[in-house]
Amino acid sequence: MTDVVSQEFTVGKVDAGMAILLSPDHHLIEFPATILPDGVTTGSIINVTIERNQDEERRTRDDFSAIQDAVFHDFSRCPEPPVLSLRAITQTSAIVQWKPLVLHAATVRGIDVYRNEQKLSAPYVPRDATSAKLSGLDVDHDYSVHIAVRTSAGTFRSNPVAFRTHTLDNLTGLCVAFGALSGGPAEQDQLAALLARVGARFTEDLSSDNTHLICTFARGPKYEKAVEWNIPAVSPEFLKACEQNGKVMPAHSYYVQGTAPARLSADK
Repeated sequence: MTDVVSQEFTVGKVDAGMAILLSPDHHLIEFPATILPDGVTTGSIINVTIERNQDEERRTRDDFSAIQDAVFHDFSRCPEPPVLSLRAITQTSAIVQWKPLVLHAATVRGIDVYRNEQKLSAPYVPRDATSAKLSGLDVDHDYSVHIAVRTSAGTFRSNPVAFRTHTLDNLTGLCVAFGALSGGPAEQDQLAALLARVGARFTEDLSSDNTHLICTFARGPKYEKAVEWNIPAVSPEFLKACEQNGKVMPAHSYYVQGTAPARLSADK
């Protein structure tokens, strides 16, 4: 439905794209000359019809209300607390993980790791990380770990994850990667069979999940990453000693020259 109003005007002057219109009751308005009919000049008499388009008003009002609702919906929701789980565990380390953070309109300011309710200065956890590795833990010891995500909308704590580190005779926590070996693929196959016998595993690529890098030579991309990530690079004799003794042997006796891991490392 529209309301229509029509008014007669006399064109008083047309100049610089504007027309001066005079009404019979001596009201004066400025009007864009570009939308006047062709041939209109000073002295012409025109009728200006104005219609109120309520349908368009209603549509515009509805569109604006929809934008307001969308803004309220997007910016009124709080970030969701992270859900923590245990991904891997060894005698002296553990890896906890969480799904990508659901922040809605908030931004991450930092992720803190807590062990037995004590905030750790390490590992440093990048804002976009989905896991963290804790090293330097005591053998056969109980721990509780949670994370706290600091955001622009506040701090959100995860559920705690309780676990017990492995005993020395539990070899299932070993997860190695292979570097440069003097025996080549044949030696790697033999070591893979050894890992299967003791219930351990290996990965093709090196990541923070790995407990050791097995290599003969201190070179290559994997070795460089192991040094950067504080992963012990040890000789194949380490795995043979673990199987022979039925327990995880101290890595320092089998270091390939140049590696000495730190106690804590972050998710890579």
